[in-house]
Amino acid sequence: MARTFYVKAIWAPEAEVWCSESDIPGLVLQSETLEEFEDLIRHFAPDLLASNLNIHEAVTIRFDASRQLDVAAA
Repeated sequence: MARTFYVKAIWAPEAEVWCSESDIPGLVLQSETLEEFEDLIRHFAPDLLASNLNIHEAVTIRFDASRQLDVAAA
């Protein structure tokens, strides 16, 4: 059975970037857009899974994004 991992993009308003939280050992990401963030997952995750966990088959990565929005009521 294929393993499932997660990567969460969390908005850091002070730095104006998306930062990562993940259960993939060694995966630490930061980007200005979610599109770039997803590209970075696809680029770095396979090598990290292979080198750190000896996983060489397809896995599922659940990707979520979290951002707090403060709005004024009308």
